Amino acid sequence: MMDAFDRLLKETHKVCTSHPDLRAFCDVPAGLTRQDMVAADHPVRSLMEADPGTTDATYAPLRDAFVAAGPTALWRQTYRDTGIDAQFLDRFGCYALVGGGGAFAASDFSAFVVYMPAGLHYPWHHHPAEEIYLVIAGHATFSAKGRAAEKLRPGQTSFHATNQPHAMTTTDSPVMALVMWRGDLMTKPVWSAELP
Repeated sequence: MMDAFDRLLKETHKVCTSHPDLRAFCDVPAGLTRQDMVAADHPVRSLMEADPGTTDATYAPLRDAFVAAGPTALWRQTYRDTGIDAQFLDRFGCYALVGGGGAFAASDFSAFVVYMPAGLHYPWHHHPAEEIYLVIAGHATFSAKGRAAEKLRPGQTSFHATNQPHAMTTTDSPVMALVMWRGDLMTKPVWSAELP
C-alpha cells in the first residue's frame, strides 16, 4: 500500500518530468531509497491544512500530497537561534521529501516544500546551493539580486544561483512551493547582509 510519502514522491516526479524548468534543473531519479525519519510538527502545518492556497488541476495533486504528508514529516527549524522574530518562525514552514531529514535519500539534490501564509515576508538570504522554486498553490512576490521582483503563480518558477540573495513576500494569499537544491546541500541559508 502506498503511504503519504510514496504518493508525494510520485506526484513530485510527475511534475518534475513534465515541467521544462524543473527538467532542466535536475533529474529526480527513479527508485530512491527510504531513509529513517523522525517526525517533528510545526505550527504552520495547521495553517497549511486549513488554507493550502488556490491552484489549478495540474498542481492540485502535488499540493494535496504535500498537505497529506505534513502530519508525519520532519518540519525544519532552519532559522531557530538566528535572531529572527518568533512570528516568522511560527508562520514559515518547510519539510524535506528528498535529502536531509526527508523520507528519501539522495546525495546530489534535495526536494522540499515551503509554505507561507498570507502577509509574511521571508527576508533576504542566500546559500551555496543552486535553487529553483516552483509555485504550486497561491502566489507570492519573489525578489532576487540582479533582477526585478515578480509575482509568481502556480506553474511559474524562480531560479537562484549560488549565493544569490533572494527574498519572498506574500500579501493577500498564502503560497506553497516545491523547492529543489543542487550543489552544496550541507550549508544552511544565512541572512544576507548586503541587500540589492
